[in-house]
Amino acid sequence: MAKYSKKSSEEVKKAVRKQKRGTLKSGKSGKTVKSRKQAVAIGLSEARKKGAKVPKKKSSRSSKKSGS
Repeated sequence: MAKYSKKSSEEVKKAVRKQKRGTLKSGKSGKTVKSRKQAVAIGLSEARKKGAKVPKKKSSRSSKKSGS
């Protein structure tokens, strides 16, 4: 069974194209996205918002650590 839906792959394609053109902006700061990885992450996030089939976000390492 596929992990990602077609809709999610289309969203990622759109985001990567925008990044290549230099028109993709990041969240609150609105800075231009330069990294391809960040463009993919933005595409997946957009797909999630639209209700496409995308696996849950992996939590960052810093949040996994428990303070002792």
